[in-house]
This record gives sequence, C-alpha cells and structure tokens, in this order.
Amino acid sequence: MAKTDVKTVDEYIASEPEAVRGTLERVRSAIRKAVPQAEEMISYGIPTYKLQGSRLLYFAAWKQHYSLYPATGRLLAAFKDELAGHEVNKSTIRFPLAQPVPVKLIARIAKFRAKEAAEGEKAKTAKAKKRA
Repeated sequence: MAKTDVKTVDEYIASEPEAVRGTLERVRSAIRKAVPQAEEMISYGIPTYKLQGSRLLYFAAWKQHYSLYPATGRLLAAFKDELAGHEVNKSTIRFPLAQPVPVKLIARIAKFRAKEAAEGEKAKTAKAKKRA
C-alpha cells in the first residue's frame, strides 16, 4: 500500500513484508534495465519512474498483488493478448503476488511507456513552435 513517509524506493521496498520484497526488486530491476535513463523517485507514496519530465510508470504493492500504473489506452491495446490473463482496470494492471514476475513483459511495458513519453514531448515541442 502507498506509504506517505517513505523517501526512496529502497525505503518503500524495505517497508513491505519480507515475502514481497523480492518480487518488488524484480519489478524495479525490469523497469530500470528497460529504461536506464529514467529517474527513480517516490511520488504519491509509491515508486515512480520519470523520463524527461514525463512520468512513465508507477508500481505499488498490495495485499495480494502489485500494480503498474498508468496503463494508457494505447498500451492496453498493444499488449492486449499478453495482458489477457491479468486483471486490468482503467489505468491499472494487477499482477498476483503468488505468480512469478513477468520480467520481460514489464520491461516491454516500460519501453512502450518511454516511447509514448517521447512522442508526447515531440508533440508538445511542435505545438510550441507553431505558436511562436
């Protein structure tokens, strides 16, 4: 669950039950390897990855699952088949803690979000140039 008093991802993971820590470390590692240039921080009390001003991904542990946010419409469409066995609700993807971490899928989701963020930044820059 979100903890408002943690300041780092290390603190967040350490604050979780021991049985969950390894899972969270694998999620963290998958994201960091996929998007090594992303800045790691705590936002809304949960681990967050930011790239060039855009928030890419958040993850959080819950009682029976961990979640990735945000799952954009484009992301959900692109990963529809791979996410079919997972609970997806609005902009949240839930993975059961009792199952192995889908490291490759999480890495691909992180890369996809990085690409979305880059496209968003290009669109903002083009719009700003048009106004000038």
